[in-house]
Amino acid sequence: MKPTLLALTLLGTLLTPALHAAPFTPEQEARIKELIRETLVQNPKILDEAAESWEKQNAADQAAQLGDFIKGNQDVLFNSATSPRLGAKNPKLTLVLFTDYNCPYCKQFDPAVTKLLKAYPNDLGLVIKLLPFKGQTSAKAAQYSLTLWQQDPARFLALHDKLMSKQGMLTEADINKALAATGNVALKPEGKATEELRNSLRIGTLLGVQGTPATLIGNQLVPGALPYEQLEQLVKTELAKLG
Repeated sequence: MKPTLLALTLLGTLLTPALHAAPFTPEQEARIKELIRETLVQNPKILDEAAESWEKQNAADQAAQLGDFIKGNQDVLFNSATSPRLGAKNPKLTLVLFTDYNCPYCKQFDPAVTKLLKAYPNDLGLVIKLLPFKGQTSAKAAQYSLTLWQQDPARFLALHDKLMSKQGMLTEADINKALAATGNVALKPEGKATEELRNSLRIGTLLGVQGTPATLIGNQLVPGALPYEQLEQLVKTELAKLG
């Protein structure tokens, strides 16, 4: 046992009286405080080690909880007919992407996701969960694209790409131009699209999504717009686990 860990163990023993023991006397309390001070002076990294140990345990607990949550919500996360799905028909690994048409980081991240799906056409699937965090046009664009997915999945990607490729915040005019450019002028948002948005917001909140983009890769929720190389490495690691 390392000296610092031994010191922590000894301190824990000293600071935890036996269940039926008498309280410490003032002299004993003074000596314990002095021992703590001496220990910290002699081992200045002791608090860092204790904090690191706690962080590792906390991370392990959170990972276990996330894994349990994913197992209990497989259908909502991976098999919802109302959530857009891209990539392989029978993938080894399915990613879940939480994204927003008005999010600049999502727009930055989208090409990396597209490149990844092309690089692993037989191994990867992608479920898209739209989270309209950024204003009314974010929600409106999502309602249109989700309605199109539910009516004609084969036409979804063209509209999705058009909305995602527009730099900056979408305006009403931008949405109308995207609809016109993809031959969807007559498209009208349906109630099922709003229901899908509510479900995505609910599952995202329960999963711990705090912003977009966020990608579920195996049992790991990865925030932010990762560089392609880093994203691919995470996917390779998960695919290797699956054999």
